[in-house]
Amino acid sequence: MAEIDAIDRKILAVLQADGRISNLRLADAVSLSPTAVLARTQRLLRDGYIQGFTARLDAARLGCAMTVFVEVLLDRTTPNIFDAFNAAVMTDPEIAECHMVAGGFDYLIKLRMRDMDAYREFASRRLWQFPGVRETRTYAVIDAVKEGGPLPL
Repeated sequence: MAEIDAIDRKILAVLQADGRISNLRLADAVSLSPTAVLARTQRLLRDGYIQGFTARLDAARLGCAMTVFVEVLLDRTTPNIFDAFNAAVMTDPEIAECHMVAGGFDYLIKLRMRDMDAYREFASRRLWQFPGVRETRTYAVIDAVKEGGPLPL
């Protein structure tokens, strides 16, 4: 993977703020020709610095306004339990993110739910049935102060 320079970082910063920006406007923003910017953007995509482009959706309008974080402690920390837990997590669309962490618990899960009743139903139907789950701690988000911020470039 090639190293990136200051211009590449500027391209990434502009794209991170507006992934739908036209190549012409991006070229203006970074003071390069459209051809040079297109070549750099294609290289950044090819080399994996840009993983894709998505749309940010309005969670409340789509019926999943409540964010819940769940700490998960497993009963055993063996490779087969980790693999089984990871596979179970991948099957649930309610799980927005899942991170294996160091510290007092094993995983931190971020869920997007309709409401607390939906979370309670999900927890009993799925989460507490995942392989190896010994204990969970749930944190319902009152207000998202900062969410989905850009990477520091």
